[in-house]
Amino acid sequence: MQTKNSSATPTQSEPTSIYGHIKSFVHRKGHFSEAQRRAYDKLMPIFGLQYKRQLMTQTDWAQVFGNNNPVVLEIGCGMGETTAKIAALNPNINYIGVEVFITGVGALLKRIEEYGLTNLRVMQHDAVEIIRDMIAPASLSGVHVYFPDPWHKARHNKRRLIQTPFVRELALRLADGAYIHCATDWEDYANQMLEVLSTESLIQNIDSSGGFTPRPEYRPLTKYENRGNNLGHGVWDLIFTKRVL
Repeated sequence: MQTKNSSATPTQSEPTSIYGHIKSFVHRKGHFSEAQRRAYDKLMPIFGLQYKRQLMTQTDWAQVFGNNNPVVLEIGCGMGETTAKIAALNPNINYIGVEVFITGVGALLKRIEEYGLTNLRVMQHDAVEIIRDMIAPASLSGVHVYFPDPWHKARHNKRRLIQTPFVRELALRLADGAYIHCATDWEDYANQMLEVLSTESLIQNIDSSGGFTPRPEYRPLTKYENRGNNLGHGVWDLIFTKRVL
């Protein structure tokens, strides 16, 4: 996954892809429970979307979901807790959850079945390649990037997902008035996110002072975040919207 909320241990760095970008994740070995495996085998053929180098327009998404509801992409679903809760609370919005690690995908699929969700699809692939190769311009109503791996060592900062080129790609995929919502519990990364997002001319900060925003109600607190709050750790939210030109 693109997030850091995993108990798995990294093994080795992922090589750069044929597209030249630096991967924001490493291979991890985590426990794949029998329940997650069953959910993966049973539900991935139903709720999973395959990566392909073909742009998906709003018409294509309407065929996937069976309706014309807005589409929101979440990058790095982790174990799917937040993704499933948001989808359950917003049945009139379609969600695409992107996660690279099979344990997270299995956990998310299990939650889809438990919640009885019909407005959520799952992709197990690198988010950068999905954005570049599958998401048509101006086709998304929102993008969520919650608690991405902070790559906190200075020499690893280049692996952070929220970088200027990628933010530009995200902004191009947003419809007018659509949003990018990022959240992190690493202050250094939060400040970098703010700087990178603020320099992208296609989007604008919803905070009138140009800073961080309170956590919106639609982003539920996770168990991980609650533990951090109890320990006095900060969490920073940023919401930028696509300028209407």
